[in-house]
Amino acid sequence: MLVGVLGKAAAVSNGNSIGSMSQTDVVISGVKQMLSSRRLRPGDRLPIEKDLAAELQVSRGSLREGVRALSTMGILETRQGAGTFVTRLEPSALLSAMEFWVGLQDGERANQVHTVRRALETEAAAAAAVCIDSSQLDQAENILGRANAAIQASPIDHAGAMQCDIEFHRLIAEASRNHVLSALIETVSTNTIRGRMWRSIHDNEGLADTHREHLGILEALRQHDADRARTRMANHLYAVEDYISALPDHTSSFSGTSTVPNVSNQELE
Repeated sequence: MLVGVLGKAAAVSNGNSIGSMSQTDVVISGVKQMLSSRRLRPGDRLPIEKDLAAELQVSRGSLREGVRALSTMGILETRQGAGTFVTRLEPSALLSAMEFWVGLQDGERANQVHTVRRALETEAAAAAAVCIDSSQLDQAENILGRANAAIQASPIDHAGAMQCDIEFHRLIAEASRNHVLSALIETVSTNTIRGRMWRSIHDNEGLADTHREHLGILEALRQHDADRARTRMANHLYAVEDYISALPDHTSSFSGTSTVPNVSNQELE
């Protein structure tokens, strides 16, 4: 179902002619046009089923199928007894299908995901260096203070250190003031969590190195030095990529259920 929905969306966005489109595709294209023209906006209720089906020249059954597809994509939502509405169209919700796909990647494709993550996060760090405020800088310092405490604990609090890692990267993405960039980072970072947690548990020296790299990034943010923030984030992520690429194959099935922080997908940066 999900693959079919994504395929329909791609076909519509590629500008297929109406004659080559199924009735469901016509519905998707029609709603997209209404959104593009601002006839429909986030939170708006769709016209009643009979009127919308007539306008789009499709059967009511095809209209319902199109609405289901658009709901799967996070564009529409049906409220029982109230009708069908446009969602808030938040990037994070619209990218959920891509996040699912990213989570399935391994081998060379997983390496490509890491490359995309690095490209996004380095630019987020540069933007954050320009936009970050004193409150967020204090939050970042607090996060790294908790990370240091987790690393210095006996035994090491691996879950706590990983939680701080996630929070630190999330804060930088949010500080970039670019909601689309932040959502994309969240989407591609889910795939890296297992390898990062493995490093946290099995490489105490690497855990300390990561903390020092985070401190260097924070210092660049405090100086509002975009180039330095970008470079330090890149160096940090290269180190993470180098470690993860050298992991033994059996780590691909590592679940870490007893130690991985209990965080939702929306928290994974």
